[in-house]
Amino acid sequence: MSPASRFAIVAVIVAALGGGGYLWWRARQTPPVPPPPPPRIAPQPAPRVEPTPPPPPPAPAVRHPVTRAAQPGGPLPPFTDSDPFVKSALIDLLGKKPVASFLDVGSFVRRFVATVNNLGTDSAAADLWPVNRADGRFETQPGAAGTVIAAKNADRYAAFVRFVETVDTERAVALYVRLYPLFQEAYEELGFPGKYFNDRVVEVIDDLLATPAVSAPVKVKLVEVEGAPRPSRGGGLYVFEDPTFETRPSGQKILLRMGPSNAARLKVKLAEVRRLIARGPGTSKPQPR
Repeated sequence: MSPASRFAIVAVIVAALGGGGYLWWRARQTPPVPPPPPPRIAPQPAPRVEPTPPPPPPAPAVRHPVTRAAQPGGPLPPFTDSDPFVKSALIDLLGKKPVASFLDVGSFVRRFVATVNNLGTDSAAADLWPVNRADGRFETQPGAAGTVIAAKNADRYAAFVRFVETVDTERAVALYVRLYPLFQEAYEELGFPGKYFNDRVVEVIDDLLATPAVSAPVKVKLVEVEGAPRPSRGGGLYVFEDPTFETRPSGQKILLRMGPSNAARLKVKLAEVRRLIARGPGTSKPQPR
């Protein structure tokens, strides 16, 4: 065998041994174990953010504040025990006989506040009035085109109108200011917390002053109330024939029933009161007792 052939055979053997050794070495190697996956963590829900509530609406501005200077006679009594105090103050202002004749002083503060508020609505229950009802009954008479309010019906209110005209307006308003914390408390108790009673008084006075002056006889009609007995002559429930009158606030309808002369005289007194209690816009609150 030639040297070249022997060299070739040796090279093949060496290559085979080397390749086999490599394959044996790979087989002996342990494959690497992959690391365990990280533990699965459930996603946490985002914290719930409660919506911020809107700020409360600002308190309405007081348009006609009542300014109470230092009052003689000490503090007012508690609202719930104020009837004797208020009755005495009314007698001092008006006299004992007029108070007995024209006013209902039982729960006067509540009656006054409720009636003032109701005069600007479609109903002012007579049971709540702080004044006594007029004597007699509502009078009607035949007119050219139907039933009208009788001219003599105005006579029922004459004594009351004269009484109102004799009241010293400035002294009456001074007493109103003196008692104002009681009126304010009654107004809030009535269902108007945060509202200012004197603003309501001015609103209602403005409403009453806007009552139309009607010189012609006012037409009315009798209506039947289901379940009520048939009225006797001159009795029953009458409403205004003109729907623009019937839908007016109760205070205006009262003035229309009283007759144009009585209504005009009461408007004069109402305008005097308004001048003294409507001081313009403001933001003050009634001073504490």
